[in-house]
Amino acid sequence: MSDLLGIGASGVAAYSSALAAVGDNVSNAETKGYARRTVTIAEQPMGSSGLGSGGGLTVSGAMATSVGRAWNDYQAQATRTATAAAGRADARSTWLSAAETAMGDSDSTTSVGAQITAVYNAADALAGDPSDTSSRGAFLSALSSAASTIRSTAQGLATVSSGIAAQAQSTVQSVNASLDQLDQINAALVRAQPGSAAAATLQDQRDQLIDGISANLDVSVSLAPSGAATLTLAQDSSVTLTGTGGARLAIAQASDGRLAVSALAKGGSNPVGAPGGALAGLVESAGTVADRRDQLDAIATKFTSSMNSWSAGGTDGNGAAGQPLLSIGGDAATIATTTSDPAKVPAAAGGVANGNLLALQTVRTADGSEAAWASMVTDQAQMTSAANAESTSADTVRDSALSTRDETSGIDLDTEAADLLRYQQAYSGAAKIIQAARDTFQAILNIN
Repeated sequence: MSDLLGIGASGVAAYSSALAAVGDNVSNAETKGYARRTVTIAEQPMGSSGLGSGGGLTVSGAMATSVGRAWNDYQAQATRTATAAAGRADARSTWLSAAETAMGDSDSTTSVGAQITAVYNAADALAGDPSDTSSRGAFLSALSSAASTIRSTAQGLATVSSGIAAQAQSTVQSVNASLDQLDQINAALVRAQPGSAAAATLQDQRDQLIDGISANLDVSVSLAPSGAATLTLAQDSSVTLTGTGGARLAIAQASDGRLAVSALAKGGSNPVGAPGGALAGLVESAGTVADRRDQLDAIATKFTSSMNSWSAGGTDGNGAAGQPLLSIGGDAATIATTTSDPAKVPAAAGGVANGNLLALQTVRTADGSEAAWASMVTDQAQMTSAANAESTSADTVRDSALSTRDETSGIDLDTEAADLLRYQQAYSGAAKIIQAARDTFQAILNIN
């Protein structure tokens, strides 16, 4: 009789666990990072006591042996790889677009190139009447606008560099914090009972942390039998990021805005040349923006030098030798005009009132600042367009990988409803065994 009660009780306990798993699945159907739970139910080990003792009748019961997760490690790694690629592409698309906006060439009348062209056009207009004070003022105004536009463009690109650096720093901090949390999860997994609900929950947390890290950093993952994860850099497996002595990341910004990532461990620092993920996109974007700033500095320096050399070859309205019209302190953000006095325009040369103005077209051709700007803008536009296309494609691949993984680990409510009905019936059957044993025992007790 006790064996019959034990069989029923074991069935009730086992199918209670199965029903609880179904309940967890339904309640977490929309929870990010939750993998579907399944309970493995097996026959209890058979003993040699009770009704089976000496009577040739062997009885047993049921038991919930483990709580499993619907998970596929191959799909998980494919998803992490796709997530890292999308993180890199999205970062490049975002910041290269920001750089293109800072360059301001979308408005053909206010860009650096347009403003430099306006200077030469104002000189042409002044050449028609070099003694006209208003035309002289218009020329200086055009020169001032060109300098102002170059400064604001340089400041805009500097702001983009600062934004990239700030996001990179935030990303590194996020990765390091996630690695710290992952170390804690790994320690808990080592202590957890394998196949338990607690272990499954810890594995969910582990994989969600790794997903977040993968969006920012390309990593390789290996799992111990306990479920503890070891992360290494995908491009340098010698750099381990988890466990005792695991490396943490650092970011450094050069004076021109370029970024460098390094891994710090055991008092040493190793450069990370290809971090992957969003960090790679940020490092690459910072390098591109630094190149654009260098190009703009070169344009500003050349334009200043050309205009001042041209001015030195003429005489102004007072008959004095032309003086520098622009100054620059080493980079484009410092360019400025030196005078607002129309009489200071060096229009004349060789006794001809507009001789120097006519010579400006030769300087314009030799200078090439307009062509340099146009080339710079074209390169940036092409690079941004390619980055946007890559981002769209990478996002599609990532979403497809996530969808494939979710088909394995996600929750299908129809399946849960079918399992619920099946487990309820099994639970009811086990409860009836207990009821039958109780009724039989009661009948025996009622015998006189």
